[in-house]
Amino acid sequence: MTFLSLALAMLLAVKANEVIQGARTYKTMLMWAYAIAPPVAGLMGNLMFNPLIGDLYYFLNAMGWDFNHKLDSFDAGFVVVLIAVWKQVSVNFIFFLSGLQGIPKSVIEAATIDCKSNLRRFWTMTFPLLAPTTFFLVVINITYAFFETFGIIDTTTGGAPGGSTNTLVYKVFTDGFRGNDLGGSSAQSVVLMLMVLALTVVQFRLIERKVHY
Repeated sequence: MTFLSLALAMLLAVKANEVIQGARTYKTMLMWAYAIAPPVAGLMGNLMFNPLIGDLYYFLNAMGWDFNHKLDSFDAGFVVVLIAVWKQVSVNFIFFLSGLQGIPKSVIEAATIDCKSNLRRFWTMTFPLLAPTTFFLVVINITYAFFETFGIIDTTTGGAPGGSTNTLVYKVFTDGFRGNDLGGSSAQSVVLMLMVLALTVVQFRLIERKVHY
């Protein structure tokens, strides 16, 4: 989910940075999802994937995919990931676009003269200059995947089918408030905190070494 949302946001930011006419409208359309809360995004996904009225449900089945997120664990995971990525892309887009607009024009012009290939120029000049922004977004997106997807899961699948979409954060909630196992839920929350802390330390120790500010 983190890789998909970052890749899609970077692609949209690069394209938005090239827009000359109607740039403000184009950027606003890409950023408006940032204002939507995760539970609201989950409710919107419920409508889109509803077996009775959902346009995306009918579209996927019309393409030959026997789609049923109520019974199939892969389909349920697909729904959660799709909604979570859509919700997070706008945040990543804002940061990537700001990073792109912060690149000096002289550097861009020099790179254009030295390299005619847009793809090669992106990987050799643009992407390395976006490394600090990318590193920051990797950290916050992994944190988002751990915690912010709670609202989406609760309003779309509820951890079903068979617990296939049940994250650790959602399990802490269900065990503590629905199963009334407050002791086990508290222990799981401590484990979750240690996992996120360890992952953050690894990111700063290993990934940040390759980031040039």
